[in-house]
Amino acid sequence: MGPSVSVALCTYNGSAFLEEQLRSILDQSLRPAEIVVSDDGSTDGSAELVLSVVGAWQALHPGVVVALQVLRNEAPLGVTANFEQALSACTGDLIALSDQDDVWHADRLDRIVAAFQSRPSLQLLHTDARLVDAGGAPLGTTLLDTLGVSAEDRRAVRSGRALDALLRRNIVTGATMVVRRDLVERARPFPAAWVHDEWLAMVAAVSGEMDLLDEVLVDYRQHEGNQIGASSLDASGRLGRLTASRRARNARLLARAVALQERAGTFVPAPSAETLRRIDAKLAHERMRSALPAARIGRVRPVLRALRAGDYGRYGLGLQDVLRDLVQPV
Repeated sequence: MGPSVSVALCTYNGSAFLEEQLRSILDQSLRPAEIVVSDDGSTDGSAELVLSVVGAWQALHPGVVVALQVLRNEAPLGVTANFEQALSACTGDLIALSDQDDVWHADRLDRIVAAFQSRPSLQLLHTDARLVDAGGAPLGTTLLDTLGVSAEDRRAVRSGRALDALLRRNIVTGATMVVRRDLVERARPFPAAWVHDEWLAMVAAVSGEMDLLDEVLVDYRQHEGNQIGASSLDASGRLGRLTASRRARNARLLARAVALQERAGTFVPAPSAETLRRIDAKLAHERMRSALPAARIGRVRPVLRALRAGDYGRYGLGLQDVLRDLVQPV
């Protein structure tokens, strides 16, 4: 008998696309045993729509049982805390994260569960996704391509070196992710400085095994109501980042590095001494960046020192971050 699968689906005023997503989950070739919906204070009837859609589907499939649990937050928790709540309530061996507005390809769970069955040590598996517009029409690109995930980053994850990629930047999107339930337990509580999917990926890379199934198994919908969408890293987007204030971003990166360093020693199984050393070095790099002076001329020497040491390549986006640190206004 294979592992049981739960779906952690978070909603917030998502009624426009929610029915299509629910049906794509219920019509999987390998159906989940459980769907846990955590509604974050919706005012558009999202929670009631879940009950209606799943109830109607069950009536048409009386011989199939998919357990449903709907959690309702009177006051919104926010994306990360809402997903932590949904994930914590799941009982399956494997948990598939789900946004409210995407569409799963019919064999998504089949393909991913097979990978977990063949690799008992695997803690997290993520995939690519096809970008579609509000009406579901393909936009001609994929999520990983739009996010600028390089061939080297993909090779790093597939060869067991996910930490190499994740110390530079996050490349994992929750809507494409399936995790083992014990990874969620190990990762809780989720630090406030981290987004849920980024944190789960980092914990898996530091204390376990994660991988990339480089296939498109989700239609990732882009529309005006996205809480977290795909941010393009094309030339115009990079130019805009150079003119943005550096204070908020650097404070966020530092807070994340601090939280990771504080928690890494508590993970079970314990990370290697080399992994802990690299986490310390990542924190030192972000502290240096956050401490750069407002006067641009004063940034040149510490930035060039870190560049020569290779820190910008190991712990950031290389020359892109060098330029940011040299020219961004405070």
